[in-house]
Amino acid sequence: MTARPILVTGGGGQLASALLDAGGASLIRRVGRPEFDFDRPETIDATFQDATPALVVNAAAYTAVDAAETDAEAADRANHLGPKRLAALCAGASVPLIHVSTDYVFDGGKGAPYVETDPTAPQGVYGATKLAGEQAVLASGARAMVVRTSWVYAATGRNFVRTMLALSKTREELTVVADQKGCPTAAADLAEAILALARRIISEGWHSKFAGIFNAAGSGWTTWHGLAVAALQEAAARDPARRMPEVVPIATADWPTPAKRPADSRLDCGKLAAVWDIRLPDWRDALRRTVAAMDLSA
Repeated sequence: MTARPILVTGGGGQLASALLDAGGASLIRRVGRPEFDFDRPETIDATFQDATPALVVNAAAYTAVDAAETDAEAADRANHLGPKRLAALCAGASVPLIHVSTDYVFDGGKGAPYVETDPTAPQGVYGATKLAGEQAVLASGARAMVVRTSWVYAATGRNFVRTMLALSKTREELTVVADQKGCPTAAADLAEAILALARRIISEGWHSKFAGIFNAAGSGWTTWHGLAVAALQEAAARDPARRMPEVVPIATADWPTPAKRPADSRLDCGKLAAVWDIRLPDWRDALRRTVAAMDLSA
């Protein structure tokens, strides 16, 4: 397609890893700490200049939602100031930028799936810094697209699905929040979608209709409790001898956390389908494929 690579930030994170798997090392240049570190702005410049990318996907972020409440400056550097600097570099070089954001920019009070134009109202530092990053990227003058996603998990790394499967090995009962709604998204599916966006932008050139915010999440929705039960059932179907604990539904109020979560952060991805003809698979199918790819003996 092009001799210039797609520069993917985020190091060994779930999405960056999935993008490398999907695109291959001949297309994807994945960077992370210490080579590329939003805490060290000079590394942003040096990496960008060395890579001379055809397009940048920013998958780097401070994602520790609760820790961000007491580490706000670090979260702001990673989610706001770092992306702002990266976007300025992209603007100066006329390099398109796909910036990955989150459903946590919403307060969860709408009562229906969010569209891209709905008012934002983050409930904690993580969401606030991610929103500031979106705004900085879109105001940078770069050929920029923000991709909001939600509840991302993968066959490897640290995520909710793997945590539930690990806990099920030692516990006969799990308590999981059942009154928060969202759209689980497999990192592999999100990577395929982003790679399709990137390839089209590189192939066709930048169009104004590509700019702005697009929701990209798994089709359908569930609760954290529903996702836990489904994951455990998939694992049990693959290993009948596997422990199947009781999964007890609880309310958010019964599981207090430093950061407040949106009660209903479902995303409407109709714009992505209309403009790009891209729809992510149903979350149940994605979960089935992801669990099948896991090493359940680990």
